[in-house]
Amino acid sequence: MRTERNLTRLDRVFARLDREPERPTHLDVPRMSRHRIVLFSATLAFYLAIVVAVLTTSWLVRFDWQVMFFRPYQQWPEIHAFLDYWVVLGQRGPTAVMVAAWLGWRSWRQHTLRPLLMFGASLLLLNVTVGAAKLGMGRLGPHYATTIGSNEMWLGGDIFPSGHTANAVVTWGILAYLASTPRTRRYLSAVSAVVSLSVGLTTVYLGTHWLSDVFLGWAAGLLILLALPWFEPLITRIENAIFGVRESLRNRRAGLAPLPEPAALPGAPAGAPAMVPQRPRAQEQAPAREPVGAARSTRAPAYLAPGPHTARSERTPVTPAGSRRPPHSDRATRGTPSARPVAGG
Repeated sequence: MRTERNLTRLDRVFARLDREPERPTHLDVPRMSRHRIVLFSATLAFYLAIVVAVLTTSWLVRFDWQVMFFRPYQQWPEIHAFLDYWVVLGQRGPTAVMVAAWLGWRSWRQHTLRPLLMFGASLLLLNVTVGAAKLGMGRLGPHYATTIGSNEMWLGGDIFPSGHTANAVVTWGILAYLASTPRTRRYLSAVSAVVSLSVGLTTVYLGTHWLSDVFLGWAAGLLILLALPWFEPLITRIENAIFGVRESLRNRRAGLAPLPEPAALPGAPAGAPAMVPQRPRAQEQAPAREPVGAARSTRAPAYLAPGPHTARSERTPVTPAGSRRPPHSDRATRGTPSARPVAGG
């Protein structure tokens, strides 16, 4: 009796690394639902409230100075070495390389460019929005503050909002956004929230950011993640265009003519997808070969006389009558007495 071998954990890992035969259709793509719009509006209001609170030198600025004078890195020096490495999870260079490698493998495995394109779009939005806010408000950090109790705005700094915090929210949050199932998205959302919160508080511990910088960094990163579904149609068009260019290059290399432009069916409603003609496969394009045992053409060759002719295999063999030897004048026919005299008495 033959039994199946139980798969070990290593076997499951290698099975997971195998490429899927085609793009999976069960991927859950987030939509800009009403719940997400409410969260986006609330986060935007929180973002604006933090900016107004800092600009008006409110209680939040006074709390920033109290935390700075508390000097957490002097209160708990035993964790300073560990947090020096932990804050790297918010630096754009190392985290972007790690996440891009993971998303690149997912793109190869699932036959889609959406993970890499969405990650690139999120980093572009992060650089534009956070970079513009940093340079526009020009706030100085705690180590470079000039006047006690001031908001240190428009003095040439670049720490408001916190880039480490916003980058941690976007970089690790994009893994949750691109999760295949809602359950995986919930788990990865919790992990990315813990990482981004800890990275933001680590910058406050090290004294490189005000606490209000971290608040604004959290809001800035969350706004980018919540706005990503608005860019899904654009990402889809870019992916289709890239795949179209790849197919045209393959066809040109193979010497095939390009496909004609798809035309909509007559009477189809406006906006309906056009019917794309399918290119025949290589086996269908090859000329049909004549089977080995098939009968050939029955037309007689030119050197034969006109009229019906039978094949050699269909003819009846005829045995010739008489002897096949050529006749000789001095040879007697069998059955006749010899003409020579018999020697001896």
